[in-house]
This record gives sequence, C-alpha cells and structure tokens, in this order.
Amino acid sequence: MTAVRIDGKAVAAELRGEIAVKVKAFEAYAKRLPGLTVVLVGEDPASEVYVRNKGVQTREAGMVSNEIKLPGTTSQAELLSVVATLNADKSVDGILVQMPLPKQIDTQAIIEAIDPAKDVDGLHPANAGKLNQGIAALTPCTPLGCMILLEKSGVQIAGANAVVIGRSILVGRPVAALLLAANATVTIAHSRTRDLAAVCRQADIVIAAVGKPELVRGDWIKPGAAVIDVGINRVAGENGKTRLIGDVHYASAEQVAGVITPVPGGVGPMTIACLLQNTLTAACYREKIDPKSL
Repeated sequence: MTAVRIDGKAVAAELRGEIAVKVKAFEAYAKRLPGLTVVLVGEDPASEVYVRNKGVQTREAGMVSNEIKLPGTTSQAELLSVVATLNADKSVDGILVQMPLPKQIDTQAIIEAIDPAKDVDGLHPANAGKLNQGIAALTPCTPLGCMILLEKSGVQIAGANAVVIGRSILVGRPVAALLLAANATVTIAHSRTRDLAAVCRQADIVIAAVGKPELVRGDWIKPGAAVIDVGINRVAGENGKTRLIGDVHYASAEQVAGVITPVPGGVGPMTIACLLQNTLTAACYREKIDPKSL
C-alpha cells in the first residue's frame, strides 16, 4: 500500500482563492479592505523570505499589506511601542511579529502586548484560553492548516485516535485542542513519553511537530493512518547544499499510511494561507460580521 500524498500547495492555493472572493464581499459591506501588518526585527534570512512571501500573498488576496522592519538592536521597549501603535491603528486588523526575536527581547511579553483581537498568530493567552474552552477565537495558523488538510483529504476525525507528537504553544497544544473540538480522542506525546513508537501505532491520525528529523519511522505507523508532518528540518545535502526534511521518515511511512503530507509542500504552504484567513476573520469580528456569512 502506498499512501495518498496530500498536496498542501494545491489546498493552500484553493483556500487563498476562496479568501480573495470573501475579501471582495467584506469590502462591499465594510467599505474598506482588511489590513495586515508584519513586524520584522533583525535580518534573519529565512524570516526575510517568509515575510516577503506573506506580503505577496496578502496583496494577491486583495488585502492591505504593510511591513515594518526594525534593526536587530531594537530594544524590547521600542518593539512594545511599535506594537502599541499598531494596536491603536484602526486600519490594522492583524498584527504579526515575526519570530524568532533577538535575545534581548522577551518573546512572551511581545505576544501578550498584542491586542488579542488583532493577534492573527493566535498565540495571545486570551485566544489560547478560548481555543481550549471551545470558544471561537483566532487560532494559530499552522494547527489550523493541519485541520484543513485532514478535512480536505476526507479523513474521519470524529471518533479517531489522534497522537500529537510535540507540546509547543505554536503547534502541539493548539492542534490537540482543535482535534478534541472535532471529537477525536487525543494523546499528546513528547520527549518523556514512554515507548513513543507503541503510542503512535495506536493512532488513526499522527501529527508530528517535535523538530527531530525523521523521528517517526514507517513501523511506527498504523496501516491506513493519516500522517501530518509539521517538521521543517534543514540538514546537509549533496554538494555542500542543504535540504529540508520533516519529522517523519517519508519513504518508509508512505508505504504504510493512508494519506501523508510531504516536506516541503505539505503543511508549510497552509501557514500563510491560514494567516490570510485569520486576518479576514479578525476584520470581520471588528466589523461585527459573521465570517461564515461572506
């Protein structure tokens, strides 16, 4: 048996197309466009590429995209001041401070400074708390993307045994909450989990988000299971170049799983698409529009 490969690029493109249509409907009602501002501190090459791609896709969806670039020497007080200005700016629906931040800045303090209504990363404790209570809130982009990929692939989530490997606030904890809300039976596994392979073998859905290259092997996978690989690990390749691999050993897992995401081209493209969705959702909440009505 060979797993069906989930094409994250295609699903993300479809989602962006749907968002673009809804943006026009929003504009007709609100007489303005949703606005996203991304703040980049420092000159991390990967972050710069990511921020540039966000800007391109935001504009392609018909939204207003702004970028604020700050030097790597920016102090925490200076960044907090920028966030406060954006919180008060009525033209800004979504604020995203690109991570990682320089060492002199307390990341959690910045997350908590962002207005929860504009927190399109879904990381503010107010949004995280609502998510865990099953209340509608802005949801972290990557976990939201994982759920959309499962649904688009026809995976039966309700009643399924789901194992999430990783307990970060970025992916592990929120995706577990989303799975639970979709009526899955959820196990969060981590570095202290005993016999992780045996735990995974019981799962109908495996979401790997632990940051360990090719940790999950084919013999860890229950035949026919859905495997969502969130890992993005850069390793040495041929001719001195590097290549990206996931947390799942794709070649062996593909022979056992029912559906599986590749790396790259799986979960990654969904993150920006879901960021756009969150920005539109935030704009709708501010205008007292039901996002589902667009």
